[in-house]
Amino acid sequence: MSPSAEQWAAAVAAVRSAGPGDEILLICHVNPDGDALGSMLGFGLGLRRLGFTNIRATFPGDFTVPGPYQDLPGRDLLVPEEDAWSDPRLVLIFDVAGESRLGALVDRLGAPRSVVLDHHASNTGFGEVRLVDPRAAATSVVAEQLLERLGVPLDAEIAECLYVALATDTGSFKFDMTTVAVHELAARLIATGIQPGEISRRIFDSKPFGAMKLTGEVLGRAVLDPAAAGGRGMVWTYATLGDLERHAQPAYVLDTLIDPVRSVAEADVSVVVKQTGEKEWSVSLRSKGAVDVSGVAVAQGGGGHRLAAGFTGHGEAADVVDTVRRLLDDYLN
Repeated sequence: MSPSAEQWAAAVAAVRSAGPGDEILLICHVNPDGDALGSMLGFGLGLRRLGFTNIRATFPGDFTVPGPYQDLPGRDLLVPEEDAWSDPRLVLIFDVAGESRLGALVDRLGAPRSVVLDHHASNTGFGEVRLVDPRAAATSVVAEQLLERLGVPLDAEIAECLYVALATDTGSFKFDMTTVAVHELAARLIATGIQPGEISRRIFDSKPFGAMKLTGEVLGRAVLDPAAAGGRGMVWTYATLGDLERHAQPAYVLDTLIDPVRSVAEADVSVVVKQTGEKEWSVSLRSKGAVDVSGVAVAQGGGGHRLAAGFTGHGEAADVVDTVRRLLDDYLN
């Protein structure tokens, strides 16, 4: 269900309870994507417009901002987790489905006021005030609605952040969650003067030569399993830390690898297994609609949506894929 009028009012009250000089901390999930960073920074800029002066934004783990998002407006708000406010007056959480995705920053939920903005159906219901809308195409939709209720007008900087968030989580407006309301929001954002063509080139159509070579190598080892997912088909591949080292690439270049994999016509389900440590893997799942992959992710301690989900796997890559295959069969049978 979408947030109630009471929840919206509580969120507005929580933000307005902070004074102009109070410490406000914004947090998104580990290994942030475009929606997490765009929603968080766009909202942070909105708080600045309201006159708040002590705003910091962060995320747990390695403080590496993926290349496509390094020039987002509001980038100056970002600090590594060790520089995050330790005892903030207000905490706002963006695009985080469960407390485990907050890492060492989870203790900040003990702040006097906390607001969670999210759109994952698998959200575990943490935080004081929860604005969770599984029908929203991106967390940026929720962020924009709260900014509107706070009386913050859109400007080009806020709009660029929210547009990047919206475009990334809709697959450049290709996924099923791309509704009339999504296009109406995109139109309002573009009306501020942002350049969607330039933004799309930066976010979707620009990568280092080494990243292109790495992508080709990983796609070359893809496996099609027509019998998986109840005969609906599954295609999968994997990338190792050695692959990244060999091509001198950071881990975030693998974030978009799922897109060409999911284009395989013979498979409803696509899986990309990315090594993050010794026998530890970040697993991305996608479905074209016949299978709800969020059930698989939740069963493994992850989360997501019906068509896009993920979790952390352990063992060898083939073991992780076997687990996905088994869970899909269990779910469909």
